[in-house]
Amino acid sequence: MTKVKHAVASRKKRKKFLNAAKGNFGARSKLLRTVKEAVRKSLVSNYYDRKKKKGNFRALWITRIAAACKMEGLTYSKFMCGLKQAQIALNRKMLADIANNDNKGFKALVKKVKV
Repeated sequence: MTKVKHAVASRKKRKKFLNAAKGNFGARSKLLRTVKEAVRKSLVSNYYDRKKKKGNFRALWITRIAAACKMEGLTYSKFMCGLKQAQIALNRKMLADIANNDNKGFKALVKKVKV
């Protein structure tokens, strides 16, 4: 029976990990065991940070809306409550965009909320 060598598959597997660890410093980009740990940890962090990103953006939008409301003499919570009572269905992303780029439009929203 002939001897089977797995060099190609092994090299491909190692190369995949080493390419994924490019940019790391020292052993984290050279030694295979350390590289595997670094890549695994980076993938885990990547997953959790994609989830955290959504919360970070929501916080940013709320901050922008609150700042615009404060300029109009209204609190964020009263503004959001007023929007619900006026049955205006705008999400926070759109409200933040309006507050940031369209002052007249935001003032019109505040006027509807105050009434």
